[in-house]
Amino acid sequence: MIIKNIKLKNIRSFENASIDFPLGSTVLSGDIGSGKTSVLLAIEFALFGLQPGQRGSGLLRNGKNEGSVTLEIEIDGKPIILERGLERKKSVNQSYTELTINNLKEEISITELKNKVLSLLNYPKEFIKKTNLLYRFTVYTPQEDMKQIILENPETRLDTLRHIFGIDKYKRINENTALFTMKLREQIRNYEGQIKDFPELEKKLEEKKVLVKDIEQKIEFLENEVKEKKELRQKAEEKLKELESKIEEKERYEREEEKTKIMLLGKKELSSEKEKEIFLLKKQIQDLEKTSFKPEALEEIEKQIELAKKAEDEKNKLYLEIFSKIKSLNSRIYEQEKLKEQISVLKLCPTCLQDVPEDYKSNIKRKFSEEIEKAIKEVLFLEKEKENLTKEINETKKNLEELRKKLDELRTIKIRLEGIKEKQIKLQEIEKLKLASEKDVLFLEKQIENLKEASSLLKKYEAIYEQAEKELKEAEKAEKAKEIEFASKEKEKELTLILIEEIKKEISFKEEIKKKLLYIQELEDFLSTSFLAMISFTERNIMLKLREEFSKLFNEWFNILVPEIFAVRLDEDFTPVIEQQEFQLDYSFLSGGERTAIALAYRLALNQVINSMLSRIKTRDLVILDEPTDGFSEQQLDKMRDVLNELKVKQLIIVSHESKIESFVESIIKFRKVEGITKVEA
Repeated sequence: MIIKNIKLKNIRSFENASIDFPLGSTVLSGDIGSGKTSVLLAIEFALFGLQPGQRGSGLLRNGKNEGSVTLEIEIDGKPIILERGLERKKSVNQSYTELTINNLKEEISITELKNKVLSLLNYPKEFIKKTNLLYRFTVYTPQEDMKQIILENPETRLDTLRHIFGIDKYKRINENTALFTMKLREQIRNYEGQIKDFPELEKKLEEKKVLVKDIEQKIEFLENEVKEKKELRQKAEEKLKELESKIEEKERYEREEEKTKIMLLGKKELSSEKEKEIFLLKKQIQDLEKTSFKPEALEEIEKQIELAKKAEDEKNKLYLEIFSKIKSLNSRIYEQEKLKEQISVLKLCPTCLQDVPEDYKSNIKRKFSEEIEKAIKEVLFLEKEKENLTKEINETKKNLEELRKKLDELRTIKIRLEGIKEKQIKLQEIEKLKLASEKDVLFLEKQIENLKEASSLLKKYEAIYEQAEKELKEAEKAEKAKEIEFASKEKEKELTLILIEEIKKEISFKEEIKKKLLYIQELEDFLSTSFLAMISFTERNIMLKLREEFSKLFNEWFNILVPEIFAVRLDEDFTPVIEQQEFQLDYSFLSGGERTAIALAYRLALNQVINSMLSRIKTRDLVILDEPTDGFSEQQLDKMRDVLNELKVKQLIIVSHESKIESFVESIIKFRKVEGITKVEA
């Protein structure tokens, strides 16, 4: 990767600035606080964005709400432009990101841009989640960060270096293997608990197999017994069927006897009824023969009835006339009374509207009174006539009723006399029926005697049948008991076979567990011994090789910077060991320049080791050094020329406020702060 240009807008002390970076060695020169380090931070921000714990407010210029960094780089001859924006709201955050490759621009998310950059730089995938550590230790490391790793405790330093070298996976493998083997041991204990009863299950299976054989023998014996009991029951059934036919025959005779008795009773009742009918018919015939009847008497009564009906009709007609007259007279009396009352209260004549004299009203009222009195007398007379006529009508009705009654009696006698012949014929028929019934009675009585005799002969089979029925029930009971016993044994065999299958399944399941247990035990043994030993051996060899190369490079760089009175190397924890005349010196007793020299040598050695290990990364042609000569003496500053000559990279960027460094490099970019704003002079 080569840096071509960076544009800064409202980034720290920069308002608007554009800086071109040439190939070769370049120094960013200027007073302390002039903005040199801000450029390095902006480059890192453009590549990777805000890092965990890094605040956007540390980059955005105070008082500004928006800012941006546009970085133009080249990777394998391919032009790439990265642009990131900052925005101030409640806090300062990234607002947008853009990526341009071969003049093709696209807006992508913050995470996508970082992943794309790591891919373009060909950083291993395991470094994607490790912030930008690989960049920090191969390209740009703030001087204080390098001193910090030297001062860390050995375990933390080793973990950091494992992280940087990308071999922390071995430690994770150890830790994960320990966790995994612990889980395996738990599973082993679990499986051992599950197969603990395996011998008991095998013993139980053999016992159940023996039990099945015993049950099968008993089933065979019971099957023969059931067959015998069945034959006995069938014989008892056959015997009972033979006796049933005799009992049914006896019962048939008894039923026939009952039917015959009922028929006999019916015939006797019929004969008795016919005898009564004969007696009644004879008496009726005798009574009718004694009865006298004259046809002319019937005609006379009919004539009298006709005359009585005519008289009744005439009297009813007269009654209606009298009733109508009375009603008419009463209406007239009511009207006369009403007029009389109206005349009494009359003041003016309705015709001439003259006053009506009292004497005139009296005359008229008198006339009305006379007419009313006359009408009342006539009504009383008519009421008397109506009363008399009502009596006559009632007499006529009574007489007519008596005549009709006599007529009915005569007609009844006539009809009865006309039915004498029919009764005589009927009498003959009934006498014949009575005679036939008497003959039937004699026949049925004889039939009953015969049926009784036949039934009596079969009665002896009842006791035999009861005994045979009892024997059949006992045979059925014995057969049922044996069948139940047989079915019980069959069920016992079935359940035992099911239990055997379940035991076999359980044994099969436990055999599988046994195989798994054996496999897990072998796996746990391999992981606990061979695998962990192999991982530890691999890690030790890698770390040893790294330490040897790292120590050698560290010593070489340090010898360039510091007189040969010192000897340096790295111990097993990658801690710098400084020796003078075979005596070890503590880091804290060194001068500031010597400590810086150790940090710089450590940084340059680390850079070479990482680039050697990860030779395909695209940042191997770029090195950025931030104030690498802090605390250096004049003699050490002179040594920096040799250091820079030894750094064989295409692009070297140095941040320094030492003017002497400017004579060691090919290009100078000067920074000057005017009224809080950084100005750039190429």
